[in-house]
Amino acid sequence: MGGANRAVSYVCNRQSQARHAILIDPADQPPDVAAKRAIAAVTAGSRMILVGGSTDTDMSNVHDTIVAIQESLELINWAATQSSDQDEKEWKVPVVLFPQGAAALSPAADAITFMMLMNSTSPQYLIEEQVIGAPFIKKAGISPLPMGYLVCAPGGRVGQVGQVDLIKPDDTDRVSSYAMTAEFYGFKILYLEAGSGATKPVSSQLIETARESCELTIIVGGGIRDGTAAKTAVRAGADWIITGNLTESYNDADELQQVISTFIEEMNS
Repeated sequence: MGGANRAVSYVCNRQSQARHAILIDPADQPPDVAAKRAIAAVTAGSRMILVGGSTDTDMSNVHDTIVAIQESLELINWAATQSSDQDEKEWKVPVVLFPQGAAALSPAADAITFMMLMNSTSPQYLIEEQVIGAPFIKKAGISPLPMGYLVCAPGGRVGQVGQVDLIKPDDTDRVSSYAMTAEFYGFKILYLEAGSGATKPVSSQLIETARESCELTIIVGGGIRDGTAAKTAVRAGADWIITGNLTESYNDADELQQVISTFIEEMNS
């Protein structure tokens, strides 16, 4: 992708329709499988690939996964340039770090969600991991995507690891204040997260309140298992929908491509 301004512009420019991205956890699949799933998702219409996880990721498995995905994307992009029937722009999607901390980074990424876990009770996730990782990001030339990150109930593993004071489904005043604060800090993105494998997604009430409270790009993830749930989040104000477990549920690339294609179609119907 290249360039901080370009990455921020790509992610944050509002579109006529919401966009879908996949989250790939390097701890849950080998790099070659991750690459196949990424290609299937992009073919289906996903517009960003996030790589990371809340546990069991490190410099090695994160880097190997990102390299495998980048190489696959570059190969298909090259093939698209050789064919008049394919649009090479469809393959120029960013591969973005979504790290658990400073010990799980890769210089091969196009960008990184440089985030504050705003409702954490630990300084480690409010500022300390960011301070540790900043020199690496600067040296590697990775584009930072300034982001406020809020974990909502049920929260899952990320809520536990991040020592989070969870936002309840009806806690609209609190999410409104956090959204305003994120905007005042100069963040470009607000991510509302229910947690990987959550039994329920972020409530539409919280999304609507966040949308009314700020002009930031809003990403919603966790517990969204089908296009209907995604559509509810989009109607409430989400600009991006992230799915992770959905992607890992299918080993056959063709089947995964069809599932995500249907998901995106339903999401924006």
